[in-house]
Amino acid sequence: MKRSQVCRDPGQSSYFKGPSNLLLPVNMPTLDAPEERRRKFKYRGKDVSLRRQQRMAVSLELRKAKKDEQTLKRRNITSFCPDTPSEKTAKGVAVSLTLGEIIKGVNSSDPVLCFQATQTARKMLSQEKNPPLKLVIEAGLIPRMVEFLKSSLYPCLQFEAAWALTNIASGTSEQTRAVVEGGAIQPLIELLSSSNVAVCEQAVWALGDGPEFRDNVITSNAIPHLLALISPTLPITFLRNITWTLSNLCRNKNPYPCDTAVKQILPALLHLLQHQDSEVLSDACWALSYLTDGSNKRIGQVVNTGVLPRLVVLMTSSELNVLTPSLRTVGNIVTGTDEQTQMAIDAGMLNVLPQLLQHNKPSIQKEAAWALSNVAAGPCHHIQQLLAYDVLPPLVALLKNGEFKVQKEAVWMVANFATGATMDQLIQLVHSGVLEPLVNLLTAPDVKIVLIILDVISCILQAAEKRSEKENLCLLIEELGGIDRIEALQLHENRQIGQSALNIIEKHFGEVSDLGAWRSIQGSWWGSSAEGHPAGAWAVACGR
Repeated sequence: MKRSQVCRDPGQSSYFKGPSNLLLPVNMPTLDAPEERRRKFKYRGKDVSLRRQQRMAVSLELRKAKKDEQTLKRRNITSFCPDTPSEKTAKGVAVSLTLGEIIKGVNSSDPVLCFQATQTARKMLSQEKNPPLKLVIEAGLIPRMVEFLKSSLYPCLQFEAAWALTNIASGTSEQTRAVVEGGAIQPLIELLSSSNVAVCEQAVWALGDGPEFRDNVITSNAIPHLLALISPTLPITFLRNITWTLSNLCRNKNPYPCDTAVKQILPALLHLLQHQDSEVLSDACWALSYLTDGSNKRIGQVVNTGVLPRLVVLMTSSELNVLTPSLRTVGNIVTGTDEQTQMAIDAGMLNVLPQLLQHNKPSIQKEAAWALSNVAAGPCHHIQQLLAYDVLPPLVALLKNGEFKVQKEAVWMVANFATGATMDQLIQLVHSGVLEPLVNLLTAPDVKIVLIILDVISCILQAAEKRSEKENLCLLIEELGGIDRIEALQLHENRQIGQSALNIIEKHFGEVSDLGAWRSIQGSWWGSSAEGHPAGAWAVACGR
């Protein structure tokens, strides 16, 4: 089954759900009903997930914190708007006015006092720990700072006001709302046309810092003004800020950005993907990952631009901040239709993903396994392409030695592969040695994963039974210690696991009470290289 990232969290999967959202030990779909399988499972898992949004928010905050730090380091405020002589400094740090003095200065008719008070407020709001956002809002300073945005004769004042409002907007949703309701959006958009580069850049930053009110920015016609700023001569720091803001305008699924906005932004993102700067590439890829995290129609809007070959190239990047979002975007795309998945394959995705299964970062291994599991959820000709690109050896290696979070994704891939494979493809899966790590994972503490593994084993046993070779497969499972583990699971505290294990034992292992009889069976459905010795045939199948 196709799975968006939502299905990767415990309790959020739509895998074989029944009444009351309990995971039921139903058998995997039969190999004789591929259309039914695809109809039932192909497009599941595309619902909204709080956990998914939380993960996205954490990722964004980490990127934002890094960007804030870099911005603070590169900005030399004194070179643009020097501190007024009245401010005393100690060790290079300006002494702040009191809140009462700031309020008085901001409401003054003297531009110098307004600047001094606004700059001091901005510095207070820029402090790393516990900035007094609430105090500034309650002091009623926002409307006055919004007025300062319109002071075209005083670009230094515009700059400080824009920066102060940016800091407030980066707070809680309520604090962002205070800036929006204070009327800041339209004046900030007008500052995008400012002849002063620093003022213009700060306005870009401000508009991208409040994703909760993304639609307010879009409906105020900010996007054409942002896109007009992109040029070959633009300083790289400025271009990074524009890309960052564009990525934030693509965020959020409730609702998605409107079609008009997406159509405006997509050509710019394609252009930015040709840049060489890793930060520009990273934010452009994150923007595309947001746009593809949804319906097949949304995925189609991105895929139809022809962006896939470039994304595949970026998946080979040695820089994690580029590799991660490009891989996420391609992974989102293959949750779509078979045609969209095939376009990703045609773009060369399978040249890269098997290598990423062997990446030194488990997070990348996990993303790659997730993407491949969605390819495996497609028709058998997609499974054949996985085999052609030799994905099974690194997959088995992950099942054996990967971190558990990676092993879980690998189990999903095996489940999807086994469910949709032809008989020949299923034989190749067993020959890869996949059963040994699957049997070992039956002791895992994850109920869902154990259920999936039991279903995979049941599926393979049913296929072997159709070929009248079940006894040989039972011998292999017994030699791997699988029977003991499955029998032990009959007493598992989880009722579904216990029932599933009992079904397997009764249906497939209850017929032959003497396991030694299996060892006398000659030949093997799974391979003929044993030269008449059954254990040797199973050794081939185990990859030993």
